Amino acid sequence: MIVEDFGDLYAELYQYFHAHPDRLYNLHHREFEILLYRIFQSLGFEAEVGPGSGDGGVDVKLLQRGPLGDTLAYVQAKRYSPSRPIGLEAVAALRGVVANDGVDRGIFVTTSRYLPSAVTFAHRSSGVLELKTSTDVAQWCHQAQGGGVRDKSMLVSDANLLSVLRDVNAGHGNHVVHAHGRYSTISNVFALVLRETLHAALLMRLPKQITGQDDHGLEGHEVPVLNDQILTVKNFGTVFRAKRTVDDRGRIAYWDGRHHFETWDRRPTFFSNLD
Repeated sequence: MIVEDFGDLYAELYQYFHAHPDRLYNLHHREFEILLYRIFQSLGFEAEVGPGSGDGGVDVKLLQRGPLGDTLAYVQAKRYSPSRPIGLEAVAALRGVVANDGVDRGIFVTTSRYLPSAVTFAHRSSGVLELKTSTDVAQWCHQAQGGGVRDKSMLVSDANLLSVLRDVNAGHGNHVVHAHGRYSTISNVFALVLRETLHAALLMRLPKQITGQDDHGLEGHEVPVLNDQILTVKNFGTVFRAKRTVDDRGRIAYWDGRHHFETWDRRPTFFSNLD
């Protein structure tokens, strides 16, 4: 429902690991591979992540297009502890895959370190092999932070927005979320979850309609608008990124810096303008 390189949602992770590269080891090995995949996408590469197993020693494939031709690179990722250094055998294996497939270069990335024999071997490859560590990943994260799309609405097509809306109206999924607004009164904010990752989500604020109110119009109930009208409000100000969390009971919530969103229960929600 958005452009393929959905790396914009990873901005918070980029910021975190830029400041805390030592925490990369806390990731699951597959999460580490996917993080690298998203980083390289944000840096302008065409990237393809491997299946996670049986990949022949290639976790990510990178294609960089240029005026002098395309450059293809293989990335091998090893989420190892500092006490488990990378030796010659692992680095030589990547060099062999690169040579067999006629690839331009190989990039070995680890959260650990390299033994001198591995470093010497890489230096003798005339630039074909690059050895990278968490320090390099942190720097890539810093560079990738500048690749976010400022206008998030550009990430959403009308067709896919309507597809999500059809799922909502068919009763599928928990795409509509709700939060309370200002503290001095009781107000409601509704949003549509357009796309989410493990730690972040892309949301769009929805217009509201009143379903019942008192004679003075100060109190009543309201619901989100869930029809084609939402296409008219998809813009810079309504589509935003939020942090996604899951509590120990499996309940999902979203935080945009001002509002705490949770799944809407599909019932009219009370509002009050009485201060």
